[in-house]
Amino acid sequence: MKKLLFVLIPFLALPVSAEKYVDLHPVNVIEEYGINKMLPGKIVPKRQSTLGFEVPGKIKIIHVDIGDKVMKDDLLAELEDSEALARLNEAKANLAMVQKVFERSKALDQAKFVSEQQLENEEFKFLIAQAQHQVAATKFRQTKIRAPYTGIIQSRFLDEGSIVNMSIPVLEILDSEYVEAKIALPRSLIDRVSLGQKYAFIIDGESVKARLTRLAPMSSRGSNNREGIFAFDTFFNPGATARLVLKVKELKRGAWVPLSALSQAEQGLWTVFTASAESTAQKEYVELIHIEDSMAYVSGTLKTGDMVIVGGASKVAAGQVILDSK
Repeated sequence: MKKLLFVLIPFLALPVSAEKYVDLHPVNVIEEYGINKMLPGKIVPKRQSTLGFEVPGKIKIIHVDIGDKVMKDDLLAELEDSEALARLNEAKANLAMVQKVFERSKALDQAKFVSEQQLENEEFKFLIAQAQHQVAATKFRQTKIRAPYTGIIQSRFLDEGSIVNMSIPVLEILDSEYVEAKIALPRSLIDRVSLGQKYAFIIDGESVKARLTRLAPMSSRGSNNREGIFAFDTFFNPGATARLVLKVKELKRGAWVPLSALSQAEQGLWTVFTASAESTAQKEYVELIHIEDSMAYVSGTLKTGDMVIVGGASKVAAGQVILDSK
């Protein structure tokens, strides 16, 4: 019997330089680049007031509670006012009586029936009664608390029946029409802002403008920062986070490339692939300077007019023939 011997000869895989369609990004080398500095802060009401009575007494009624919206001059709370009202009525009646006597005296003076001294006395009595009426009216008004501006009741500290002295806190009100953002500005950025100018903010994902109205000598925390006060034309809920978007120029030669074009290399460097004159992928080493959204600012051997391969090492290998997908 003849034996057949089979010799298996392995097939060796040969490198294939297949053409690859890629997206290309043109390089434009510049001497400086702009970045967005994000500085956080809080939205606060422009005005926030603690309200109390200007005279002592017993609280008769409080018309509002926490969360209530009020208009300027709305009646918020009252003291027992029977005594103040009685004094006001007494002063009003006395003023009316003295005024009539004074007016009669003036009429008689024209007819030469009263002396000049008597007319002056009646005028003094009228002026005194007028002042007493104004004092009584003021004391009566001080038994009421009215809203100093349109706002929202933030806190209620007391209830009906409480005995209070002057200036004891009864209510707290927040401005519901105008808000501000307080931002700690580093001293290195102070010369980048100007009073009266508008700047971009991001609040709850929305882009809005606010005007720089004041610049404090230092921050509220005593650091080297300075506190900037920015006023909004639109109302936002106090307590929300606001981020100031400050555009800053940095002097550094480089170029913007797609972030996806970068691959990490040794010694803190990165690589990108560019299209060579022979339409092959060639590797370039760059230094990563800044990342902004989906773009990266890099410096290195790139030149204006070079074409960076989007996707980098995930798309091509060095020496691979490439074609522009466009």
